[in-house]
Amino acid sequence: MIIKNLNVTSPAFMHKGLIPSKYTCDGQDVNPELDIGWIPAGTQSLVLIVDDPDAPMGTWDHWIVWNIPPTGKIKENSVPGTEGMNDFKKKSYGGPCPPFGTHRYFFKVYALDTKLSLSPGSRKKDVEKSMEGRILARGELIGLYSRR
Repeated sequence: MIIKNLNVTSPAFMHKGLIPSKYTCDGQDVNPELDIGWIPAGTQSLVLIVDDPDAPMGTWDHWIVWNIPPTGKIKENSVPGTEGMNDFKKKSYGGPCPPFGTHRYFFKVYALDTKLSLSPGSRKKDVEKSMEGRILARGELIGLYSRR
């Protein structure tokens, strides 16, 4: 199966740009709006995984959401689908909050040819396993953040 590219952007920050503090633990800690373009025909749902590969203990999962309707937009401060358990031990968005330095935050979006049958609170590894062989397209937006 050929996996196509999704175009993932945000009006809140540019690719590899600074994430405004509003979307972090230093602000309102709400998710930024995401716009998803180039969604292929046949897409049944989207998956969003937000993680930080620069965390001291290894990649830190900030938000895991699946069964998002493929409308092309994830609104600010929203619950767009079924939420999984992040590394803050919460089923919600957990904004950037690096202990030191500037970290990279990957907003990874996947277009699937199905909806996922997973329990709310499932972990990232469960979502990734369920997506295997079902991905039509994927894309990512990277944002940077360091605390004041």
